Amino acid sequence: MIGKIVISFILALLIFIPCSILIGTLDIRSYYQSPAVIASPPCTDETPLRVYMYDLPRRFNVGMLDIRNTTEAPVTVVDYPLWPDNSGLRKQHSVEYWMMGSLLNGGGNGSVATRVFDPELADVYFVPFFSSLSFNIHGHHMTDPETEIDRQLQIDLMGLLRQSMYWQRSEGRDHVFPMTHPNAFRFLRDQLNESIQVVVDFGRYPKGVSNLNKDVVSPYVHVVDSYIDDEPQDPFENRTMLLFFRGRTHRKDKGIVRAKFTKILAGLDDVHYERSYATGENIKLSSKGMRSSKFCLHPAGDTPSSCRLFDAIVSHCVPVIVSDKIELPFENEIDYSQFSLFFSFKEALEPGYMINQLRSFPKQKWTEMWRQLKNISNHYEFHYPPKREDAVNMLWRQIKHKLPGIRQSVHRSQRLKIPDWKR
Repeated sequence: MIGKIVISFILALLIFIPCSILIGTLDIRSYYQSPAVIASPPCTDETPLRVYMYDLPRRFNVGMLDIRNTTEAPVTVVDYPLWPDNSGLRKQHSVEYWMMGSLLNGGGNGSVATRVFDPELADVYFVPFFSSLSFNIHGHHMTDPETEIDRQLQIDLMGLLRQSMYWQRSEGRDHVFPMTHPNAFRFLRDQLNESIQVVVDFGRYPKGVSNLNKDVVSPYVHVVDSYIDDEPQDPFENRTMLLFFRGRTHRKDKGIVRAKFTKILAGLDDVHYERSYATGENIKLSSKGMRSSKFCLHPAGDTPSSCRLFDAIVSHCVPVIVSDKIELPFENEIDYSQFSLFFSFKEALEPGYMINQLRSFPKQKWTEMWRQLKNISNHYEFHYPPKREDAVNMLWRQIKHKLPGIRQSVHRSQRLKIPDWKR
């Protein structure tokens, strides 16, 4: 009898330990190294996300990259253009380009999403409208006559979608729209309230338009070059500047904190806080400054987030985030506290508080954060063709995580006979 009990206990233990390791309740690595930043549960479904992409005329997407080309036929993998090197800050909002390219490329190389040509087989429907680029080209100053082009593109697109039985069937709930510029799709955005929006934050939108329940937070596309050969013997001592910031110091809304930093951080020998604008030369200077600094300041801008955070990550400069309502990409997989510091507005604006915290920060802990930045920076790289675990694949996986909620929302909407009482 006792023998049977012992055998049963051993069998239970043998089952418990492997499963615990798989689901993350027991991690034997924690006894030998710091906790992993990336949590990748192996028990998840490895089936690729099946994505149907609408074949839109080029004026809705790559036609904006070369206005001299008036071809209307949908772009293919054969003639998909490279993102232009001289695009300046437009690049930071180019997520739409990289997502479309990943589908044209047809998957492979560890791709999370695969394009299907039969819409009946699709899990979600991708709408390849470059809404951020459209705003940057046609409506950047909000009142120019060219703004009408941006508006008309949105009207024409919605006209096409309403003719689709797949849009009608779900009222757009399973349709994906990349809209990473805060003013993207600004004329008809309220018509996408039910759709899956790929955004960089929720700073300018009410919860009924964009929220974490249905939408995906994307990183900005970084504009500084990635730090490839960051291999000093002593990275802490090699980075001689304590804190670095270079950018616009007068912004709207919560971005007013930047102007206050001008006074708080003035005259400090180990702090570089400079007002500048994003020219090609200034981007290079910012890259040089980030690579020579231990910490990089990321205060809120016009919205809670900015491209600067992701520039810091690929420069392996520990981000100092001062933004009370920021949402961060991939947080169900990445623990930002492993490589970033967070201060509330109140803490950061208390004279001397933040700087004293940074000056007394332990060298060993900073070095651990620097190593983590090097380990995770590939998740913030956008590639065409896409690469395993890069930013595009991370985004598709986030969308895949939304599938149960999407299906519930679609099924529920189809059976309701009265207006949704939860709205």
